[in-house]
Amino acid sequence: MKWGDLYGPEYVNNLRRGVKRHLARPHRFVCFTDDAEGLDPDIEVAPLPFLKMRAGETDLRWQKLSVFAANLANLSGPTLFLDLDLVIVADMSVFFDLPGEFLIIRDDDLFRSKPLRKINSKRNAFLAMVGNSSVFRFEFGKHPDILDSYLADPAKAARDYEHEQQFLSDYLFKRGKLTYWPRDLCVSFKNDCVPGFPQSFWKDPSLPRNARIVVFAGSPKMGEALNGGGKKWYRRIGDFRWLRDFWHAI
Repeated sequence: MKWGDLYGPEYVNNLRRGVKRHLARPHRFVCFTDDAEGLDPDIEVAPLPFLKMRAGETDLRWQKLSVFAANLANLSGPTLFLDLDLVIVADMSVFFDLPGEFLIIRDDDLFRSKPLRKINSKRNAFLAMVGNSSVFRFEFGKHPDILDSYLADPAKAARDYEHEQQFLSDYLFKRGKLTYWPRDLCVSFKNDCVPGFPQSFWKDPSLPRNARIVVFAGSPKMGEALNGGGKKWYRRIGDFRWLRDFWHAI
């Protein structure tokens, strides 16, 4: 999905090239967007699905839920949703071979431990359950109830949840349908590739064994990091040309 001007067409094009390079089986690559200018010709383009918002709503973080409509772009079968700000680094077949009705990244797997969060055990349990919707697989058209539940009361969803992945995760978890990818498939650039303090000052970022996708959760964002930003006084980000090569599908 691409809307607005946060991500240019190169994000879609490079993602498409990464999928083509690392997924040998026949597949369709579809981009739902409000602006198809600059997209490679082998990308299927479909209109951005309409999603009813609250009156005056401008925050489109809920837009992703529209992919659960019963029928879009004549899609069917096992479908892998990929955010634009990630890099594919190895064979993707595992994302289609693993069993499960709905698979998603466990959000906590992308971040360092937060021991103080355990003070509020109920909140901690909820956040430990939440999935990160950068990469998830589902059977297209089989979960319109997710979208229906949101559209029944968008204002309540906005009150009860901070963003769509909390709503989505909680809905599926309560129905026993939420399953997480193995921890090592989707890794965080900042927390899994960049060495921790103080090792980052003499070690360059490296790719963890078995990783398939590098996700940019939190800060720095992908565009910032790939352009040389995101460094902190306590975190050097060394040479990671290998990741730029993967993003450009070299």
